[in-house]
Amino acid sequence: MGLIQREIERQGTATLGISIVRRFSEEIKPPRTVFIKWPMGHPLGEPGNVRQQTTVLKKAIESLTAIKTPGTIIDLPYRWGRREDMGLE
Repeated sequence: MGLIQREIERQGTATLGISIVRRFSEEIKPPRTVFIKWPMGHPLGEPGNVRQQTTVLKKAIESLTAIKTPGTIIDLPYRWGRREDMGLE
């Protein structure tokens, strides 16, 4: 995705990736990335946990404007687990 993101950015549209494998994002260097340490296949959260998914998505969208330097990765503080606090530390 990072390579596609760079091309889309060249065309004038801002992009943001949600990464669950930080090493790949560090190597590919997409323009903007948020990293979340969750299981493969679940970048937005646990299946059926709408509140958790919405929280992650909102934070990712906020990061779209917060990241000013290309290649920046923001680590999201959420933890995997079915808890009322959505995994917030």
